[in-house]
Amino acid sequence: MTWRQGSKGAMTSWFAVLTVRPAGKQPLAAAQESGGGRRRRDGILPTRALLVEWAQGRDAPTDYWMSNLPATTPVADLVGWAKMRRRIEHDYRELKHGLGLDHFEGRTWPDRHHHVTLVTAAQAFLTLRRLDQKAEAPARASTRPSPPRPAEVLEGSRAGPTR
Repeated sequence: MTWRQGSKGAMTSWFAVLTVRPAGKQPLAAAQESGGGRRRRDGILPTRALLVEWAQGRDAPTDYWMSNLPATTPVADLVGWAKMRRRIEHDYRELKHGLGLDHFEGRTWPDRHHHVTLVTAAQAFLTLRRLDQKAEAPARASTRPSPPRPAEVLEGSRAGPTR
């Protein structure tokens, strides 16, 4: 299956979806909670979808993802969400470097929360703007030099405030 075009061509792998019942403390606690408590549950753990990637030319699977999405979820959607890491890393880098997520130097939790909230709101605005097809593109900087300003404008700016 191909999930996107990369710089060197199509990115493809083989994928399989298996139905599993995960074991461990968290799935057991979730089953007990959804069943109405320890004594009322039926003892059957909930099923989950396990997405397995097997890259071409490899001897064994290379990646695994556990999902609690419905069993009717198409494999293409599962693969798309599993491979969304590139978009997430790009957004985090934009939050950190472009919007100043890492510039907070305060000491209190409310101040940190305020800063992160504003940065997140700015990220949401930029994302919506990027996805809006009707939004105007930002003006591009001219490569031509600016014309010289007239002498009277320059002289007037040196004269100081006028009354």
